[in-house]
Amino acid sequence: MSVSRTSSTTLIGAVRLVVAVVVTGVLGWTYASSIARGSTNPFDFFGYFTNQTSLWSALIFGVTGILLLSKRQVPTWLAAIRGVATACLIVVAVVYNVFVPGTGSAPPWVSTVLHIALPAYAVLDWALVGDRLRLPWRSLWLVLPYPLIWIAVVLLRGQTDGWVPYGFLLPSRGAGVLLLTSLGLLAMLLVAATAVWGLSRRRGGVPVDTETVRRPR
Repeated sequence: MSVSRTSSTTLIGAVRLVVAVVVTGVLGWTYASSIARGSTNPFDFFGYFTNQTSLWSALIFGVTGILLLSKRQVPTWLAAIRGVATACLIVVAVVYNVFVPGTGSAPPWVSTVLHIALPAYAVLDWALVGDRLRLPWRSLWLVLPYPLIWIAVVLLRGQTDGWVPYGFLLPSRGAGVLLLTSLGLLAMLLVAATAVWGLSRRRGGVPVDTETVRRPR
């Protein structure tokens, strides 16, 4: 076990914990601010794909950070969930920055953290750090259940209580447009997941002290 490998493992683990704390803090501050403005429904705040994905991504970074600091192995299921989270964060960044830039009621710095900084960090961490496993292509479907459930709930709420997190999912757009929009989001997610799954097959440039990485055959 080299000093450099030990040092990089400790540093990466610490950085992941800091990211987890910062993102959780940003979400907590934003939710508290929404309550102060009179929006007290947690299902509205956490109904945003950005907020949901950011929260469980922070949890994943926290857990994997602790595992690195304790030199413990990363379970296969956790590596797969981290891959799903990374793909979802890519979609968060692309949709917000390309298709609906500058929208939303959150302060600009909050949007920067959740829509730019966090996705960018997630991709760099996935691409560079050598503790992620080689994800089999047959498991690519794992990226679909969460967004499918999210879309179904959002569309149902739009038809019942009229609330939707994003304007492109408004019921007034019509069933055909909503279907095409939903299919487009899922297609974008599959493209992002394909890139993430592909990156899992390359050697991470930053060494770590775990023995869980499976190299491409």
